Amino acid sequence: MGKVLMKGNEAIGEAAIRAGCLNYFAYPITPQSEVAEYLSRRLPEVGGVFLQGESEVAVSYMIFGAAACGERVFTTSSSPGISLMSEGISYIAAAQCPAVFVNIMRGGPGLGGILPSQADYFQATKGGGHGDYRLLVMAPAGVQEAVEMVMRAFPLAEEYRNPVIILGDGLIGQMMEPVEFPDHLSSKPSNKDEWATNGMATRKSGRPNIVRTLILDPNTLNEHNLHLKEKYERMKRDEVRYEPYNLEADYRGLIVSYGTMSRVCRSAIDALKEQGVEVGMVRPQTLFPFPEKAIEEAASKESCEVVVSIEMSMGQMVEDVERSVRGRRPVEWYGTCGGDVPTPEEIMEAMKSFMSSESPHLVHSSTG
Repeated sequence: MGKVLMKGNEAIGEAAIRAGCLNYFAYPITPQSEVAEYLSRRLPEVGGVFLQGESEVAVSYMIFGAAACGERVFTTSSSPGISLMSEGISYIAAAQCPAVFVNIMRGGPGLGGILPSQADYFQATKGGGHGDYRLLVMAPAGVQEAVEMVMRAFPLAEEYRNPVIILGDGLIGQMMEPVEFPDHLSSKPSNKDEWATNGMATRKSGRPNIVRTLILDPNTLNEHNLHLKEKYERMKRDEVRYEPYNLEADYRGLIVSYGTMSRVCRSAIDALKEQGVEVGMVRPQTLFPFPEKAIEEAASKESCEVVVSIEMSMGQMVEDVERSVRGRRPVEWYGTCGGDVPTPEEIMEAMKSFMSSESPHLVHSSTG
């Protein structure tokens, strides 16, 4: 099958099917409701299951149940919906069950607005629910990359027995782009009989698999959390993904940006180059694990004067950028949060301003 023109939300739904996931439980919320609309038609055609829960809370526990049985399962939602799922996500992580969540972000806090945002960075990367757990967080910059990340997310969730979240903004859900669904990314679940509560008769085993999160003994709970930490450290070692852009140049400014915002930054970098002004960019494709080493190395380049985190939030990624830069360069912030996307021209002016500062220091700046 060649490329087809699809809206992002619909392509995400089709990508899950092509990845081998036939279980989708969800509750509608703008701007991702087209995923459920698409899959309500498409899943019955391939023998799959679509079920709309009575709330996002209910959906998270439907996912927990299916995942505990070793079934591939996923959901999509948007910002407040993911907040309601956060307790269930904590349970799923604690029980070491694989599941995939897709957040097509809208503005917040509270109900906020339905226009695109990147204001759920903290929620995804720092853990929206309770306890010591982490999610593997992937951030696409376009519809094709969203398709590929969704297809990769299922085997990654199963490899680590941990929830994976795809963090996209409202633009990715609503835009239309040509996409294809790579056959090599289709896969089947593996090793689920070792842990899933799918019946002793199914496994031809006399030993029950018990999926649980209640651990009352403090020493046992501590050991369990240390085991979880080992998985997160392995993610940091093996799963960091990022895209460098114009880093071969002698750039004065370094941008760190992800998702749709990074595409606008790329246009600004190209236009600045035509004016003789060099700017580089590191685009994180995974937000956890974060590409700390790549950013540290890029910021350490002799020509680099300043690092700027450009995002559609009030600077939520700045903390991770500062930690990565390790004080080697001043770190600034530029962005908006509410639905307006900065233009390439605005980013160009902001970068020129940051690079012309005579006494740069660690101040988070805004667009005003």
